[in-house]
Amino acid sequence: MKLLVIGGSYFYGRVFVMEAAKAHEVTVWNRGTYSMADFSVRQITGDRHGKTAACEEDWDAVIDFCAYAPGDVRNTIENLTGKIGQYVLISTVDVYERDPAVVKTEDTPFEERTFAGETGAYIAGKVALEREIAAVCGEREIPYTVLRPAILYGPYNYAPRESVYIQMLLQNHALPRFTDADGRFQMIYVKDAVQAILNCLGNEETYGQAYNLCQDEIITYESFFETLKQAAQPEDLEGLAEVPLSVEQAVAQGVPVAFPATASETHLCDNAKGKAEMGLIYTDFEEGMRRTYRAFRGVFVQ
Repeated sequence: MKLLVIGGSYFYGRVFVMEAAKAHEVTVWNRGTYSMADFSVRQITGDRHGKTAACEEDWDAVIDFCAYAPGDVRNTIENLTGKIGQYVLISTVDVYERDPAVVKTEDTPFEERTFAGETGAYIAGKVALEREIAAVCGEREIPYTVLRPAILYGPYNYAPRESVYIQMLLQNHALPRFTDADGRFQMIYVKDAVQAILNCLGNEETYGQAYNLCQDEIITYESFFETLKQAAQPEDLEGLAEVPLSVEQAVAQGVPVAFPATASETHLCDNAKGKAEMGLIYTDFEEGMRRTYRAFRGVFVQ
């Protein structure tokens, strides 16, 4: 298939490009901040708000990793004057109405409230874009699929999430132990999220549909740190200090609190639809963390 990847140079998009290029003709369209020369793909420097030579070509599928603000999908489709066989929008489980007592299915209502700061803007933008893709693709009769990943983790993730705790363990020989964190959360190994895209490409059953992407395990800070220690090599754990901190103390001291820390922040989703309709299989969290730890150990231990 001839694929156009919007973004594609950072983490999820990067891993997708690496995997997709093994079997597909991949063109990456982004601002050119990071070179994709090592991945045997074509790279076009451009912006969805401007014009580029890529606009006149036909694409079997467009995979959009970096649509964040209202108008991003419409601008992209208007600039792509050739045929689009399918549009895949990477959204997020954060689009759902906040209620820690409800396990969200793909039919759960969107969050309509407005929250402050970058997180609020991110949620509002993704909600707007999901509505936008349905409207624009409906107008132009373009098949589309929406994927909603939970918290992504894995190699190449330099966001301050699992990697920051791996770095603390390896370089500081210390980990926090949050004494009052009662939040629960779900994660997804990045290669599983990549496989979800590959499975939906050209799959007519996924057209006009949205899918939650999350592993089966429900994780707490306690289980996360225990799994991290199990992934570590024995010598890495020698002299490890586990520092008890309340969440408030951690924030005050600049210690990362990377995942939902309170029960009120809990945001759990159901993954049955993706398993049934796309045959998705999720990597066990323990195995995913082992792979992730090995990858980052090579970065943080010189």
